[in-house]
Amino acid sequence: MKRNSFVYIFIFMQLSFMAIVSMTLFLRTEMNRDSIVDGGIYMGAIFFGLIMVMFNGMPEISMTIAKLPVFFKQRDLLFFPAWTYALPRWILKIPITFVEVAIWVFLTYYVIGFDPNVERLFRQYFILLLVNQMSSGLFRFIAASARNMIVANTFGSFALLILFALSGFILARDDIKSWWIWGYWISPLMYGQSALMVNEFRGNQWSHSLPGSTEPAGIEVLKSRDFFHEPKWYWIGAGGLAGFVILLNFFFTVALTYLKPFGSSRAVISEQTESNEQTNGIGGSIQLTNNESSSNRVTNLEIQEEVQRSISSKSSSVTEATVGAIAIKKKGMVLPFEPHCLTFDNVVYSVDMPQEMKQQGITEDRLVLLKGVSGAFRPGVLTALMGVSGAGKTTLMDVLAGRKTGGYIDGNITVSGFQKKQETFARISGYCEQNDIHSPHVTVYESLLYSAWLRLSADVKAETRKMFIEEVMELVELNPLRQALVGLPGVNGLSTEQRKRLTIAVELVANPSIIFMDEPTSGLDARAAAIVMRTVRNTVDTGRTVVCTIHQPSIDIFEAFDELFLMKRGGEEIYVGPLGHHSKHLIEYFEGIQGVSKIKEGYNPATWMLEVTTTAQELALGVDFADIYKNSDLHRRNKALIEDLSKPAAGSKELYFPTQYSQSFLIQCAACLWKQHWSYWRNPPYTAVRFLFTTVIALVFGTMFWDLGSKMNKGQDLTNAMGSMYAAVLFLGIQNASSVQPVVAVERTVFYRERAAGMYSAMPYAISQVIIEMPYIFIQAASYGILVYAMIGFEWTAAKFFWYLFFMYFTLLYFTFYGMMAVAVTPNYHIASIVSAAFYGLWNLFSGFIIPRPSMPVWWRWYYWVCPVAWTLYGLFVSQFGDVETPLEDGDFIGQTVEQYLRSRYGFRHEFLGVVVAVILGFTVLFASIFTVSIKVFNFQRR
Repeated sequence: MKRNSFVYIFIFMQLSFMAIVSMTLFLRTEMNRDSIVDGGIYMGAIFFGLIMVMFNGMPEISMTIAKLPVFFKQRDLLFFPAWTYALPRWILKIPITFVEVAIWVFLTYYVIGFDPNVERLFRQYFILLLVNQMSSGLFRFIAASARNMIVANTFGSFALLILFALSGFILARDDIKSWWIWGYWISPLMYGQSALMVNEFRGNQWSHSLPGSTEPAGIEVLKSRDFFHEPKWYWIGAGGLAGFVILLNFFFTVALTYLKPFGSSRAVISEQTESNEQTNGIGGSIQLTNNESSSNRVTNLEIQEEVQRSISSKSSSVTEATVGAIAIKKKGMVLPFEPHCLTFDNVVYSVDMPQEMKQQGITEDRLVLLKGVSGAFRPGVLTALMGVSGAGKTTLMDVLAGRKTGGYIDGNITVSGFQKKQETFARISGYCEQNDIHSPHVTVYESLLYSAWLRLSADVKAETRKMFIEEVMELVELNPLRQALVGLPGVNGLSTEQRKRLTIAVELVANPSIIFMDEPTSGLDARAAAIVMRTVRNTVDTGRTVVCTIHQPSIDIFEAFDELFLMKRGGEEIYVGPLGHHSKHLIEYFEGIQGVSKIKEGYNPATWMLEVTTTAQELALGVDFADIYKNSDLHRRNKALIEDLSKPAAGSKELYFPTQYSQSFLIQCAACLWKQHWSYWRNPPYTAVRFLFTTVIALVFGTMFWDLGSKMNKGQDLTNAMGSMYAAVLFLGIQNASSVQPVVAVERTVFYRERAAGMYSAMPYAISQVIIEMPYIFIQAASYGILVYAMIGFEWTAAKFFWYLFFMYFTLLYFTFYGMMAVAVTPNYHIASIVSAAFYGLWNLFSGFIIPRPSMPVWWRWYYWVCPVAWTLYGLFVSQFGDVETPLEDGDFIGQTVEQYLRSRYGFRHEFLGVVVAVILGFTVLFASIFTVSIKVFNFQRR
């Protein structure tokens, strides 16, 4: 907790901010005690304080789940019984509770103008302490029993909804149906609420009588909303809360003791092909793997590939000649490409000097990472880019490929003799990144189809494109995995080595002439690395220019390369040239330097070369390998080669493409939408869970507010109807906004890679992300709207029904876009969820339910008009009740029609409906536009 103090400091700051907003909104000078309505506003203030303290326990969910894997491991190794883990968690939260509640109560109590008696101040403080303890217990219990973030969020929201709706504030006790009354009695919020209400309204301030009544005003107010009014309810509430604190912490301990962690067990089922059937279906068997480390996983698909390979090798005894023939056959691919060579001369790359280094007394403005490196990469030649960690291998590759987002590049880079221009270069080059980033919910074949669709030029016919993809899959040996879902790395889907081959294939289907690969074999075992290197070798044999950075290769892998580009720490080259058979040229070069120890028989040349060129060796021998290289014949030969290749060949033309992207804007939109469609369709934890959650909430609300829409005789009936709308909008909206965030965050990392590869501009991607949500939310809004509208019994006219649907649809839409927007403007979705949560509190407070607009002080009314939830409630309420002429029969409003009541109490006018519609459409468009622009402008990926 000490090292995670940021969370607690942030919560304290958030609480202080909300407390300041609340106390200036419910300021005592603006609050009266002359009618039941005034009492209702004090109730709103108490209720909001209660919710703030309750919802502050929310971060417990993610913090508990994050610690569970370690806890399960230690519990199963018998480090300790579960209760010894649960107890400190509870005890350590107590001092934090004291501070949190103190911030809220001591800031707001006297400013809002609650009863000035100091005893009542401490009584309120005591109840809120218990509420805070109860809420952390509840959220810890939900986390420990759900053991997974998605499940916990869904169930957590659901539990909150029931507690929230049945606390007696949103729906009065006498209006709760007999089949839901148990929920009222077991809602801890009800006990907290009753205690706080009795504490305030039995105070001295409320002992005067209202006009036309003999009872004290406080009791009148409590009775108007069906709250208990006997003083004993303070202690009943306190006792109830204390009971819940003990009970929930007990349940938390029980969950920790008996529940097992979710295993990542999964069946890997391969597609049976004819060749398997010949071998008694070896590949068709199912293998259950449980909690295996993904790097050592040999899936059945791999076994099947091996089987197919062994069959093909039996059927044709592969001799050297056959290999040559295969290579020649591979060269004649469906789509021709122009071979290009890449030369670079005296390339210097520097960045601004980091602040830490300046503080240590370094005076230069720039830190140089590459010190004038030169070389040439040619077609059909496989070059290894090597060096110790920090030598600048990946930096050089990023500079040549044009992937750097910052820094200063000097020097001369040419492509087939012409100056390199990044816009055209992105179209003829491919870059395989070290971490394999792919959309998780599409298949291998779809990933390739998508890449080819957006990157091959527009004049390539669809048939040709498909044939080309088939050839690439053959080349990279991905055919057995055609229909496999890509999945998330280390969680499900393809193994590390299969992902690597997919990364290579995704670049190959773009038909590039030059391919860069960043550590294609890192993180793989020997067998997997060999499969990947075979793929790389096949690629070079088609006549392409391929450059790989590589880290500690085995002898076999090292021998597969034709040339070596070796760098030393500080970004200088120390050997650039051919390897030779069994690396003989390399060994001759280094053994020819005075004092370098000879290589042992059978030793790996790659390891030897890195060992003899370390900084320590340079100091021991008193030499600088970079200088030795610069004075060698090898260097002079390379310089001559670079000069030769830097001149365009006779009759060759400079690279030119009429447009920046290979496809038109509309086709980019179509392709992005096609991929988003599959990503959503195959993601039931997001789409189906959201739909299910909505349906369940609709049924809960329908049965809870059964037939209340037709009652309009009392002010309380209208408050209940408004309560149903308020609770639904807030809960469904926030659930939508928070569940979309991880989905957008995962897709965004893929977007960074695809945009850098020149597949599309940011607009089509953002537009497709916005459009794909619309049908899903429409189904969600329609299913909710139809169920709830019928069960609550609103008036069955076509206009009113469609207004209800319209407002629900656009409200869910703007909430979802708001969640997406929060991700787009922040670096990751943890920060996004914290930032967006800060606004939910404000939207809740200013929605017009807790305190109606006419009762707000003048200096806060402007925020009511910029709060989207307030507009939604305005629209929903006015479209249902704004034209009703039924007179009311109770309280301060006897004789007023419903329409007049809405005008005087809430400031709602039916003729304002058109404006409300325009504003809600405006919010939807605004959030979607901010999302689109942010995706285009912000890049949180630093290279």
